[in-house]
Amino acid sequence: MKRRDFFKTAAVVGIAGSGLMSGCISKGESESSAGNGFNFNRLGTGTGLKLTFRPYELQLRHTFTVSSYSRKTTPGVQVRIDYEGFTGFGEASMPPYLGQSTETVCGFLSKVDLSQFKDPFQMDTILAYVDSLSPGDSAAKAAIDIALHDLTGKLLGQPWWRLWGLDPSRTPDTTFTIGIDTPDVVREKTRECADRFNILKVKVGLDNDKEMIRTIREITDLPLAVDANQGWKDREQALDEIFWLKENGIVMVEQPMAKERIDDNAWITERSPLPVFADEAIQRLADIPAIKGAYHGINIKLMKCTGMREGWKMVNYAKAEGMRVMLGCMTETSCAVSAAAQLSPAADFADLDGNLLITNDLYDGMKVVDGKITLNDRPGIGCTEI
Repeated sequence: MKRRDFFKTAAVVGIAGSGLMSGCISKGESESSAGNGFNFNRLGTGTGLKLTFRPYELQLRHTFTVSSYSRKTTPGVQVRIDYEGFTGFGEASMPPYLGQSTETVCGFLSKVDLSQFKDPFQMDTILAYVDSLSPGDSAAKAAIDIALHDLTGKLLGQPWWRLWGLDPSRTPDTTFTIGIDTPDVVREKTRECADRFNILKVKVGLDNDKEMIRTIREITDLPLAVDANQGWKDREQALDEIFWLKENGIVMVEQPMAKERIDDNAWITERSPLPVFADEAIQRLADIPAIKGAYHGINIKLMKCTGMREGWKMVNYAKAEGMRVMLGCMTETSCAVSAAAQLSPAADFADLDGNLLITNDLYDGMKVVDGKITLNDRPGIGCTEI
């Protein structure tokens, strides 16, 4: 169906008998029957919206260490929604702290029935239904949200940054993340990235924070952001460290202390010479009022907030409240990173490097050019399969 014909008929044509596809093998169904490892879940048949998904483990270039864990891989699930010859791509990525897994994501997606909806443009209704299926499962919900945005953008023939009225020339530089490691490895990682980025992000929160910063300063004088991942335990020591960090070229701080210690984080924010952003303390739109005043800004991640729809609402709410906005990501392919990048012209900071940390990307999408997020004109979320 041509795009112009779709708009002529979408308002009156129902999607009778539409089906779902499942990335978990259905009983009696062979893995090859649906092709490419995607497997049919007979919740419906026909030509309407078809949801498919399959597990896909992301392989990291380096062991990734933060204040609470280390890992070499990240579990993920790849998602597609097909409609009238168009395909929308989505993704769920589940680092340990989300408390979600390949099994929980597949289990959630297997319950989703899109056959009840007339067309993919009923996005508010569709995503409200998806959200109602459980109180959590944010990564699985984000995967559907991203695929729907990609699909509708392709049907409209426009990228989402343009549909939101954003200026692609106003995208920020993205940080590149250096995890906690030995001095030799930190030097190696810094040499690999220092000439490609304008700002780096350093994981801190253990007893070697100053050693990490001094080691990086042997290699580069680039501005740095730091992320304590709730690792600091004493607010006075944390504030002292922030003053030391400012003297050493650090420009912002993420999640100094445990998210439950809102008064201590607020105490630090009131006195900090650097902007302080909430990360683990902020998940979704409804969380913003409770942390207002405790942080200067929020870090929005699609895997936490259920996707682009709610992420866009969070951007506008935070800005209306006078808070700064950062866009972050998990370890992800260029699919989810490109989806988040659609919001980036509205952000003050960005940490959209998840696709650069892996060796097995599946997509070509948003690029980092001279350290800056660069958006393309492809419709939807701006990514294509490699």
